[in-house]
Amino acid sequence: MDRRRGLIERYRKYLPVSEKTPVITLNEGNTPLIKAVHIDEVMRAGVRLYFKYDGLNPSGSFKDRGMTLAISKAAEKGVKAVICASTGNTSAAAAAYSARAGMGAIVLIPEGQIAMGKLAQAMIHGAMVMQINGNFDDALRLVKELVEKHNFALVNSINPFRIEGQKTAAFEVCEQLGNAPVYHALPVGNAGNITAYWKGYREFLSEGKIGSLPKMLGFQAAGAAPIVKGSPVEHPETIATAIRIGNPAGWKGAVAARDDSGGVIDSVTDEEILSAYKFIASREGIFCEPASAASLAGVIKLSEQDFFSEGDTIVCTLTGHGLKDPDNAIKLSRQPVRVSADINSVEKVITGCCI
Repeated sequence: MDRRRGLIERYRKYLPVSEKTPVITLNEGNTPLIKAVHIDEVMRAGVRLYFKYDGLNPSGSFKDRGMTLAISKAAEKGVKAVICASTGNTSAAAAAYSARAGMGAIVLIPEGQIAMGKLAQAMIHGAMVMQINGNFDDALRLVKELVEKHNFALVNSINPFRIEGQKTAAFEVCEQLGNAPVYHALPVGNAGNITAYWKGYREFLSEGKIGSLPKMLGFQAAGAAPIVKGSPVEHPETIATAIRIGNPAGWKGAVAARDDSGGVIDSVTDEEILSAYKFIASREGIFCEPASAASLAGVIKLSEQDFFSEGDTIVCTLTGHGLKDPDNAIKLSRQPVRVSADINSVEKVITGCCI
């Protein structure tokens, strides 16, 4: 697969574009599928588990997949500015791709509820960032009202072009594995990604590219689990800011993906998320943001219930890069040790550790 081409050019036949569509791309996609090598340390069944590491997209998250198409279609319409509500990753992607297109970008974020790495991205790309005294759901409500009054393109995942772009991740998984996995696990926040993956898998099946469909597994944070609870959460709380959403716009699509595939949507605690987050980094060498680790946390939880069979293939999507949220990484890690600048002092510290 040619990384020099973005998703629109690679998968043009599967996407709603024409020769009139200006392609706004940062050469997104073609992210690695990495086989876990230490997974037996935390799971009972002898499964084959892979991480789809979408944190290696240009702005550091899976959002780039949908944003290349959403911004390209906005450019096709001649729109001068885009707008979104965001817990961080959407704002970073929208700001990056709108800058590439020469458009303005307006971002509404919940004050104090966005990781600094993501806020920095939106700001440096030139977006107009507004912090509202409310949560993501309040921000999305305001954005919807604004697009009714002004000629902005809304680029949240309720924009169908976002889902169309994000489904390409399923295409890549199938190409990288040679077929669909038995299970595909994802974090669930606004619920667009699980909807998109399921759409992609179904399209590849209808094209004869794969011979089976995976069961979709979605995991919400326990403090922000409206789908699991069956009703919106007015004040969602979780350390995993990317999925701190109390009333997902993609609720119906996520439930359909679960039900149609015979899968599961469950919740995991912050403690389970952070444990998986540290495992992925310290044992598998992959640095993802905390919300990403909800996928593995959920798989571990199901494994403890003997949910999987030996030999099952599982793909866990890691939605964002760890540098999105450096503060949590530092808090959870062993702190640097102060030593004098001489070899004896250094050796005294590392004795019993590395030598």
